Amino acid sequence: MYRVWIFLFFASLQAFELFPLSPRYEVKVLKVKELHYRVDGKKFCEISDVVYDKNTSKLFFISDKGVLFSFFAVFSKDSFLLEPLHAYSLKDKNGKILPRNQRDSEGMALDEKGNLYISFERITKIFQFSKKGVRLKEIPLPKQLQNVEVSSSNKSLESLAFHPKYGLITALEYPKRGTKRIYQTIYSTSNSFWHFLMEPISRNGIAEIEVMDDGSFLILERAFNWFIGDFEVNLVRIDPTKCLNTFCQKELVAKLKINKFFGMENFEGLTRVGKGRYLLISDDNNNILAKTTLVYFEITPKK
Repeated sequence: MYRVWIFLFFASLQAFELFPLSPRYEVKVLKVKELHYRVDGKKFCEISDVVYDKNTSKLFFISDKGVLFSFFAVFSKDSFLLEPLHAYSLKDKNGKILPRNQRDSEGMALDEKGNLYISFERITKIFQFSKKGVRLKEIPLPKQLQNVEVSSSNKSLESLAFHPKYGLITALEYPKRGTKRIYQTIYSTSNSFWHFLMEPISRNGIAEIEVMDDGSFLILERAFNWFIGDFEVNLVRIDPTKCLNTFCQKELVAKLKINKFFGMENFEGLTRVGKGRYLLISDDNNNILAKTTLVYFEITPKK
């Protein structure tokens, strides 16, 4: 019992720091909130991504156990309010809950018409879903990802976003088998693709992608050192219009440093909610020592 209290004490002391790194962008944390909810009888936990529908003022969260949560959300200049609405288990067209090996939902995106898409690990697929969690149709993968050999079944389509020019964009968490770990690729359903070098950190991978106001890609790189319990998260920017023969120079925008001797803060969801405004969400892995933390922050060009 004493050990549990010691663990909880150390976990409660932990926090993260955000370090702006770009000479061209200001980065500022606006609000941080730990989320604790039970929605329609389902525990709000193990969140892997978040998207915002500005037309309906709704936030959608997806858990990596196949549960879709919806919230009413209001954002101000430096704060936000959330009200839980519904929770739906992902189902097939016949209303049956997806089997365990088909519901490792990781990435999520909304297109300009409000259609909802979810990407998966284990099965390396993208599907369109209704906003009540019903699977509607499978989306053909980019040619470069069809029949791809992933480095691990749990290191597949972790990320998903929608770009007004290129359509859905995604990436494998780790590069496909046989590729150097730091040599990463972003793929689009329009069959465009872009290569870049990730930060040379052990176990670094792409956790999420979002589209910035100018059409650039904002990429969430996440590395975790299991031995010392240390997470390192980098936000990097790539302008797809300024790449040379599909190879892109990236720009480090910010670093999120989390040092935890006990517990962990595993940030893996990212969405844009307004001009220069974004949300980060962490996956608590349904672990008493971890947290579901929502970070509201802004990225603005320096004057």
